[in-house]
Amino acid sequence: MKFNGTKDYVATDDLRIAVNAAITLERPLLIKGEPGTGKTVLAHEVAKALKTPLLEWHIKSTTKAQQGLYEYDAVSRLRDSQLGDERVHDIANYIKRGKLWDAFTMSERSILLIDEIDKADIEFPNDLLQELDRMEFFVYETGETIQARQRPIVIITSNNEKELPDAFLRRCFFHYIKFPDVDTMAEIVEVHFPGLKDRLVKEALKVFYDIRDVPGVKKKPSTSELLDWLKLLLNEDVSPQTLRERDPKNLIPPLHGALLKNEQDVDLFERLAFMTRREQR
Repeated sequence: MKFNGTKDYVATDDLRIAVNAAITLERPLLIKGEPGTGKTVLAHEVAKALKTPLLEWHIKSTTKAQQGLYEYDAVSRLRDSQLGDERVHDIANYIKRGKLWDAFTMSERSILLIDEIDKADIEFPNDLLQELDRMEFFVYETGETIQARQRPIVIITSNNEKELPDAFLRRCFFHYIKFPDVDTMAEIVEVHFPGLKDRLVKEALKVFYDIRDVPGVKKKPSTSELLDWLKLLLNEDVSPQTLRERDPKNLIPPLHGALLKNEQDVDLFERLAFMTRREQR
């Protein structure tokens, strides 16, 4: 199995190397990077390229590691026993499989995405160490051991919101997705908007990177937000000349709600426009 990218996803050389290294080492691939840089989409594209099933486990602040293995519904069993349901005699009827169980028991090699692991409690990664290392776990209620038939390719994403334990990091192959440079971003735009006018792309990218470079911007726009903005520009038939306009009144780009996502950043650009007008008097 080797990942060489897909026609729908621009994978840099270092990202392809990281994916293939993790597959060779049979280690989880830990992907970090700014939100909107394609970390989650990577798992989908690797699955597409390798023609393997994809199982997704999206982590929330309340998610516990045990849920990835299985959950025992003791409440339902108690209720059924009170109602005289015959199902209570088989405890397996009250075991709900988690994503790791599903991945371990698939007949073919699959990809398991553990998405945004840093949202969970700090103990969450440590609680999965043994299962991800040995590719097996024990079900206490039934007394069975679940072992992986085919070792899944595990891709773990993190927005770097909190530090992950060293013991967990040692077991992963790590890659940080750098924010795309202008040339790479132009390739990404071409994938999503093939044949888009070069002048519009050039002006849009200049505005986009100018916004990211403004000191004090609280939330820098991401790749996905650039694509949303371009879609709106096309829908509203905004011309390259409009984007190139340097009138102080137009320092905030048209349809800026796709790029600026909080009032602090909008206020920052309004103040910059005001200061520019004063300097020109």
